[in-house]
Amino acid sequence: MTPQPGSAADVLTLISAGSATTRSDLARLTGLARSTISQRVDALIERGLVEETESGESTGGRPPRQLRLHTEQHAFAGVDLGATHCRVALMDISGGLLAECEDPVVIGEGPEKVLAHVDQRLDRLLGEAGRPRRALRAIGIGVPGPVEFATGRPNNPPIMPGWNDYPVPEYFDGIEVLVDNDVNVMALGEHRNAFPGTNHLLFVKVGTGIGCGIVADGKLHRGAQGSAGDIGHIRVSGHDDAGCRCGNSACLEAVAGGAAIARRLTELGLPAESGADVVALVQGGDTQALRLVREAGRLIGEVLAGLVNFFNPEVIVIGGALSRVHEHLLAGIRETIYRRSLPLATHQLSITPSRTGINAAALGAGLLAIEHYLSPDNINRIVNA
Repeated sequence: MTPQPGSAADVLTLISAGSATTRSDLARLTGLARSTISQRVDALIERGLVEETESGESTGGRPPRQLRLHTEQHAFAGVDLGATHCRVALMDISGGLLAECEDPVVIGEGPEKVLAHVDQRLDRLLGEAGRPRRALRAIGIGVPGPVEFATGRPNNPPIMPGWNDYPVPEYFDGIEVLVDNDVNVMALGEHRNAFPGTNHLLFVKVGTGIGCGIVADGKLHRGAQGSAGDIGHIRVSGHDDAGCRCGNSACLEAVAGGAAIARRLTELGLPAESGADVVALVQGGDTQALRLVREAGRLIGEVLAGLVNFFNPEVIVIGGALSRVHEHLLAGIRETIYRRSLPLATHQLSITPSRTGINAAALGAGLLAIEHYLSPDNINRIVNA
């Protein structure tokens, strides 16, 4: 027999999910005595996690008091660090957006300078939202490179000189900080905001490089060391002359990433330096750019077809810079996946552009922080402290 939930964290989970809005709901759902429920709820109220208001409708007596997360006393930050930008989202404990900003930042300037900028922006956003610094409970940060998630230290990120093994969480004294690869937090943001009912999802970021965030059984899958989903370095046959920044050749991002397409266009006499230049050429109707983007889609589809057969996702979401020309990129991806994957695996598969767009990483990083803070172990620790 499965044991009934009974801890303060279990009670908070029911309240935060909207499954229980009164003490009576909690008693009915958990099977706990009303006195026990009162102890749990009172402890959560005392810690500022829950509030109780008299806003319920009466069914023939005094209106029931309503329970909800106490959003006013808590704030969380999601930080999206790209090669040339910093996007920060300030959120309340329910995931609601309080304030946001975006600035040009060069991540190659090093962790001290970039994180100082983030810290300044956090103070500004907290001021805009009317929250004191002490209300900031946790920060989630997405970075464009591999991360050892357990320690929050970047691990030899190719476009982040000076960041290798830097203790990012220690920079923000007194605040819990979680650091993850940007495509992982994109996957989390996309899943929670656009596909909450989907259990198995792949988020593919196609920009300068190519990466994949994996949601399995509704949870982020990072692998043993946090490098799961690094599909940009899967070998693509027939491209042995394409050298990759990782030191190997014929990697997917070396032949189908935004930088690779820009390089090929330049060789054809169409100057392009980045994925953004490729997008501009496609949007301008350049036939060579259109052809190369669709060809890149087919190559990406080759790798994804193997993942579809192996992982059997319900949804594949395409994000990143090149997703802005998704009608051409997705045409190539779909063409190969449906040709190379098993019919059973593609029967109900949806392949779609990102719905959260440029906000996916910042929102996902914020949700990473919130979900950590509301995790059963952390809540029970707070309540029992």
